[in-house]
Amino acid sequence: MEWPLFDCVQVNLAILAERWHGPGAPLDLGAVLRFRPLPGPDGLPTVERSAADQLAEAAQRLGLAVLDGRTTAPGEAVTPAEGRYVVADAFHLPWVPYAGRRHMEHSFLLEPAGDADAVVVDGYHNETPWGSARPLRRPLSRAELAAAVPGPALVVTLAPAGGPPAPAAAEVDLADEETAARYVAAYAEHPDRRAALDRLTLETWLLARSRRLHARFLSSRGLLADDSAALAHVEAWESLAESVYLGYRRVERGRPETREVFTRLTERLGRDREAFGPATVPAAVPRPADATPVPAPLRVRVAAAAGAVLKADPAALLEGRPLADVPGFTSFRVVEIVERLERELSVEFDADDLVPENLHHVDGICRIVLRALPAGTAAPQPARPVARTGGN
Repeated sequence: MEWPLFDCVQVNLAILAERWHGPGAPLDLGAVLRFRPLPGPDGLPTVERSAADQLAEAAQRLGLAVLDGRTTAPGEAVTPAEGRYVVADAFHLPWVPYAGRRHMEHSFLLEPAGDADAVVVDGYHNETPWGSARPLRRPLSRAELAAAVPGPALVVTLAPAGGPPAPAAAEVDLADEETAARYVAAYAEHPDRRAALDRLTLETWLLARSRRLHARFLSSRGLLADDSAALAHVEAWESLAESVYLGYRRVERGRPETREVFTRLTERLGRDREAFGPATVPAAVPRPADATPVPAPLRVRVAAAAGAVLKADPAALLEGRPLADVPGFTSFRVVEIVERLERELSVEFDADDLVPENLHHVDGICRIVLRALPAGTAAPQPARPVARTGGN
């Protein structure tokens, strides 16, 4: 199964769909291209849907019957069963990187095991600031299960709903331009910049992943007029998500943020219909490459820093190997490279330079080093009102 396509609620429904209806069935989760923001935390709109809402739609789409479902009381034991689907707080789940770090809904299957009290099946595949999440099967004792699910938790028993479901039809469910503009403005103008960019990191990650899944669904059904244009659009979404995370980390450290990400977010939302419609249009023309000569000693210094973070041979990076080709490369490693170079070289990068096209090759990084200011001399951010949200 193509694990990285699915979020932490979808992926374990996808496992059941593939188990009961065969390969390809999980792709029906990508039939709908959606942008319908709802009120969310900190006064910010969100595209994140509750696990219960996702489950109701996904079960029907994937040919899964809900035999029973309930929210457990705190301390109530959860028992394993065939098709037992659980959504609990990731903060308590020892097999995910969020354990002890972040409260968020996370799903898994809890099934009987011959050599243990239960076995967890979790197909989640993602990179996080705290490490990688990868698909696994993990036996749990009764005590371990009680610690992992102290409650409350959503516990649902699923079974195949007769034969395979009818082929899903592609659907576009996108809000109008005015709603999209309000969504972008809410994040651009929110007084608590750290809270806004932290949340927008998740939002753009969800939007990018859902667009990749929709593109994969359309491609598998032969419904894309231009696969390359759709792929370019998805990659632009993923590039935006990376930039937003970089911006969040810099604001977290008291550095200026780039406002360009909000322009790019507006553009991506506007291009969703074009990229996935029956007649796609060419991707946006990339920025012209910067031909500024790069001093050889600086290239060596940058390659050494990037190699140390990525555990890669600096010589290969000097020869032109893209950083993105190095196993383990993620936006989290990009942040480490940026912060390491700022510390080692005593510089402060221009926030507008911290875009993926500058950060995936040694020479690109070198050129933004040449444009960087000495540490402590960057222009201050405009004064903003003190946030009155729960984050502070």
